[in-house]
Amino acid sequence: MASFLYRLGRFAFHRRWWVVGAWLAVLAATLIGAAALSGPTYDSFRIPGAQSQRAIDLLAERFPQASAGGATARVVFATPDGRTLRDPVYRQAVEAAVADLRQAPQVASVDDPFSSGALNETGTIGFAEATYQVPADQVSEAAHAALTSTVDDARVSGLRVEVGGDALAVDEEQALGEVIGVVVAAIVLVITFGSLVAAGLPLLTAIVGITVGISVVTAASGFAELSSETPTIALMLGLAVAIDYALFIVSRYRHELAAGRQPQEAVGRAVGTAGSAVVFAGLTVIIALAALSVVGIPFLTQMGLAAAFTVAVAVVIALTLLPALLGIAGRRIVGKRRRGLHSPDSKAPGRTAFSARWVRLITRRPVAVLVLTVVGLGVVALPTLDMRLGMADDSTAAKDTTQRKAYDLLSEGFGPGFNGPLIVVVDSRNGAAQQAAEQVATRLRGIDDVSAVTEPAINQAGDTAILTVVPSSGPSTAATKDLVREIRQQDGEVPGADIAVTGQTAINIDISTKLGDALIPYLAVVVGLAFILLMLVFRSLLVPLTATVGFLLSIAATFGAVVAVFQKGWFAGALGVDQVGPITSFLPVVMIGIVFGLAMDYQVFLVTRMREDYVRGIAARHAVISGFEHSARVVTAAAIIMISVFSGFILAPHAIIKSIGFALGIAVLFDALIVRMTIVPAAMTLLGRSAWWLPRWLDRLLPNVDVEGEKLRHQLEVVPEPAGPVPVSA
Repeated sequence: MASFLYRLGRFAFHRRWWVVGAWLAVLAATLIGAAALSGPTYDSFRIPGAQSQRAIDLLAERFPQASAGGATARVVFATPDGRTLRDPVYRQAVEAAVADLRQAPQVASVDDPFSSGALNETGTIGFAEATYQVPADQVSEAAHAALTSTVDDARVSGLRVEVGGDALAVDEEQALGEVIGVVVAAIVLVITFGSLVAAGLPLLTAIVGITVGISVVTAASGFAELSSETPTIALMLGLAVAIDYALFIVSRYRHELAAGRQPQEAVGRAVGTAGSAVVFAGLTVIIALAALSVVGIPFLTQMGLAAAFTVAVAVVIALTLLPALLGIAGRRIVGKRRRGLHSPDSKAPGRTAFSARWVRLITRRPVAVLVLTVVGLGVVALPTLDMRLGMADDSTAAKDTTQRKAYDLLSEGFGPGFNGPLIVVVDSRNGAAQQAAEQVATRLRGIDDVSAVTEPAINQAGDTAILTVVPSSGPSTAATKDLVREIRQQDGEVPGADIAVTGQTAINIDISTKLGDALIPYLAVVVGLAFILLMLVFRSLLVPLTATVGFLLSIAATFGAVVAVFQKGWFAGALGVDQVGPITSFLPVVMIGIVFGLAMDYQVFLVTRMREDYVRGIAARHAVISGFEHSARVVTAAAIIMISVFSGFILAPHAIIKSIGFALGIAVLFDALIVRMTIVPAAMTLLGRSAWWLPRWLDRLLPNVDVEGEKLRHQLEVVPEPAGPVPVSA
């Protein structure tokens, strides 16, 4: 591997303009493809095999006029002065709004609050529910405009009018997080390298990489239904890893130049050694992301594969385009202040780098360091025991949004359960749906947490009925989840009828259950595959084991921090979190995939240099120290860049975006700066030579991938570097 990458790096350096031209052609082709082939993205979630999805499919076949899978808009009216909605002025405004909604594009039906009884006991709050013919992600701009116009007209009468539901157009968030991440990354790179040219190359290659990756994903949306979150996750992760991979190779290239090597030879050695680590780090990330497909949820599979493709593009660019750009940059990559440096270990007299002081402190007291850090992470992880999963709804929207105001008005006027009604589908096998539905309704009214059950609606064939059940508790509470389970247990209790529960609340519960059940199997698949890969890289059993245990510690601490802030409300005010509640159900799975890949990045970058020194004959403890000193600066810079990119999303107004940004940012903080920079060197010191132990039979079975470049070093010692300078750009 190292020898091949060495030749690849030298080739890209020598044929730099050809390589740059080829990548420009690829960039242009993907941009044109994205513009010509892109299709719409979708926000609706499908869970194949879930009862809620099967019920929707049944209604689409037998009861299409119910629009069970259609978007909904719940328009809430409230009187501002204590009068009732039955007042002639207010009633006229409400009825006019209902009439306008019925004429709006794509609307299937609208319930009049006066005829449907959707007024509270005092008559001060009521709502009209509009059901659309299409899902939320297919509601047209004309339909959104008509809804907004209707609400504005109703407010003229003096009524307070708010809108909830998934049919409402959501304002797109500005990409402030990405901007902040790039700005901080640029600052960190300039500080790390002391050269604008060296700092600019990782940013330039990252921009090319994410542009190519996102363009291909966008073009793919013309051939497959992709969720709207797919490009966002690919962008977030692609930007972070592309900068990190380029940072690692540029750092090694500067090290080789400082050793007195010619630029082309320095590029070859940098790509052969650091590039090998990049390849295996990238493979680990790709495995973790592609393994999201084992969860069995289509939108997660799409997100994982799209992000994995973007990471693969970042790896290829780091191995080809980056060496070509290094050839164009020449020795300007070093910076004016360091061009006379000829030793990789040179430092100012009397000064010791912080990384050297830090690793020596750890290696002197490894047991104390391990105990303190493990106990500390364990304490932070304690809130994980109370973690509850759920999906975002209007209750998690920002307080100043109309969705949140509509949610609060409905809770005030009717109780929290009106925000999450359940649709119970009765499938009568003998065609007597009316009688079966009435029996089911009677049984449901006897359940404790049921606030109301509507009269059944029967299809024309008389074999399918719909009941709407209003819980007493809110849609994201544990009580409503228990109610859905209890209603489903009624299936088979009424002779000749099958019962299923659907609706947005039931769909969210099914998604959360599916993701919760998949969490442990997914973690096992990811950890198992990555353990094998790391065993190949380091030819050791204990190094992959310490890497895996360290990741589990950091992920547990991250879960604890997320639960503490977003579920329990600790320090929520400091982060601008207005509403606490269950953790978004797909966050733990996505976070495990992303953070595990990044954690293994840091493990490979840090420990590869330790192994490189160890196989050259340096004692195990001193190899830990020297490897740490060489790698700590670049790993720390990479972690700060990651934290900056992810933490920028904490500034978003919505709790779900805040939770994703906070979770990924603090996960990198725990894993990179505590686990990799503290626990790993302490554990490696305690293990000593046994850290690199591998049974002989297993050593013979495993292929030698030579990630540390030892074979390459021996080859280069036999065939000396060509004398004389290699022409480079000034």
